[in-house]
Amino acid sequence: MHPFCFPLRPEWTEISHLMSKKVLIIGAGGVGNVVTHKCAMDTESFSEVMLASRNENKCKAIAADVKAATGRTIHTAAVDADDVKATVALIKSFGADLLINVALPYQDLHLMDACLHAGIHYVDTANYEPPHLAKFEYSWQWAYRARFEKAGLTALLGSGFDPGVTNVFCAYAQKHLFDTIETIDIMDANAGDHGYKFATNFNPEINIREITQRGRFWEKGEWKETDPLSVKWVYDYPVVGPKDSYLLYHEELESLAINIKGLKRIRFFMTFSENYLTHLRVLENVGMTRIDPIDFQGRQIVPIQFLKALLPDPASLGPRTKGKTCIGCEITGVKDGKPRKVFIYNVCDHQECFAEVKSQAISYTTGVPAAIGGAMLAGGKWLKPGVWNMEEMNPDPFMEELNKRGLPWHVKELPVA
Repeated sequence: MHPFCFPLRPEWTEISHLMSKKVLIIGAGGVGNVVTHKCAMDTESFSEVMLASRNENKCKAIAADVKAATGRTIHTAAVDADDVKATVALIKSFGADLLINVALPYQDLHLMDACLHAGIHYVDTANYEPPHLAKFEYSWQWAYRARFEKAGLTALLGSGFDPGVTNVFCAYAQKHLFDTIETIDIMDANAGDHGYKFATNFNPEINIREITQRGRFWEKGEWKETDPLSVKWVYDYPVVGPKDSYLLYHEELESLAINIKGLKRIRFFMTFSENYLTHLRVLENVGMTRIDPIDFQGRQIVPIQFLKALLPDPASLGPRTKGKTCIGCEITGVKDGKPRKVFIYNVCDHQECFAEVKSQAISYTTGVPAAIGGAMLAGGKWLKPGVWNMEEMNPDPFMEELNKRGLPWHVKELPVA
């Protein structure tokens, strides 16, 4: 049992599956668009939906699309997610029971504070990051465990795809497919083409910070580092085929290394084309990926934020992106005394995602799990006070909902070397 596990109080085991809940979604980018669509489709879990961001016009545009697609009216509001008092006031005025955070990772702690003050549950898709320090770890959010437990509230961390679904895949494998898991390789392939010379499929500031840092993986009880993008594996993905995949550090490694019993090694790989890497190297060499402020004509600017303003908005990529994604976990271990290797994965089509919710597959694969995570809390299935990573929950109801809500998964048996 995880050191922070505790028995549920009786009153928390019968929570609210008899009535749907009001959900407040903060963040109106591509992922926020998907979450809003999917929550609107789920009338059983969510009685009312509100979408809020700094720019209410973006929220209203999404609300209009949702109305046309589902017939449901979405409430909208303007809010600064860094302003805890303003967020608390919005939560209370709407009467929200649950907040789904798909804003910037810099804002996670402010929104967790707002949930504690307002007395509601919390879901996010990415770990907290300090604005001017590219450091990806859960320590800041895990520090909230006692406060959420004392308040009788649930904070669910990393309910996207990776992290998120990948964590649940590992929990499912631990529960059903293996007696002991020995190695995990999380594999993330985007075989889509948006037609631009260079663009990122989600927030450029977050994406570029993540992939320009040193690689890191966990093996035999310790963390090992590599130079950025220095370890390549040509991996043969189902459906999309062989792709150059590069070792990165990704936040779910931290919690999975703790929560998967018997684990000897866990790594994360993501695909990048040579064209993408060439552009990235040039931008890095001329200083455009810097995250520290510089003085320009008497003003302080952050180069990567300026670059973000120049690049295409990821939310605009949907209509022009073609191809598929394949994300999964290659897992080795032992079952019934025999070695076993499997690949648990999902394949998603960019154009099919856009036809359904007007977003490409990168946003879709993050937004659908966020909505499912919200539904797991709204329905009481995953509701237990404290701060939790996805693999600490029962994987079965979540895996069932993935199949129902547009992210079907598959288990492929692989030959054991």
